[in-house]
Amino acid sequence: MGAYLGPLVLGLGGFALRVDAQTAAAPVPTATAQASDSTSDELRDRVTAALHADPYFNDRNVRVSVEKGVVVLRGFVYSDWDLRDALRLARQAAGDVTVVDNLSIKEGGSR
Repeated sequence: MGAYLGPLVLGLGGFALRVDAQTAAAPVPTATAQASDSTSDELRDRVTAALHADPYFNDRNVRVSVEKGVVVLRGFVYSDWDLRDALRLARQAAGDVTVVDNLSIKEGGSR
């Protein structure tokens, strides 16, 4: 007779299935991943909109993503002032969420 290894949990397209050696359970929906994606999308959209709405900031080369609950800014801006402006706008829109600066400065560009 083999050793008992405990229950086995299988993920099946939005459902979690717990299979025990003695009983089989019905699929249980897992909504946390979907809620997390929705929250991340809303946060990304809010920060992107804030950058775009500022009339003095050129957001054309800035991409916003949300990774593990943190807002990440990527791309480039044309001055140190623009960099600080991007961070200020993103932090205001993100609220309590951390904003990570992965922006670079491309000197000589035009606003």
